[in-house]
Amino acid sequence: MPGPGKKKQGKVCRECHRVVDGGGCSVCGTANLSEDWSGYLVIIDPEHSDVAKKMNIKLAGRYALKVR
Repeated sequence: MPGPGKKKQGKVCRECHRVVDGGGCSVCGTANLSEDWSGYLVIIDPEHSDVAKKMNIKLAGRYALKVR
């Protein structure tokens, strides 16, 4: 739950956890999106990020840690 004065960033793809702005995911192409998510993660260099490797993230971008 965002704190006072903070807003969630939008919808998240249930498949790859990427935060999306439109009606579908540009990474995996699905429209299976959720507004119920938590944990905001920004991956800048996925090749050298242990977190990106653990989450199987190949592209830089904004991601959610948990999607419901």
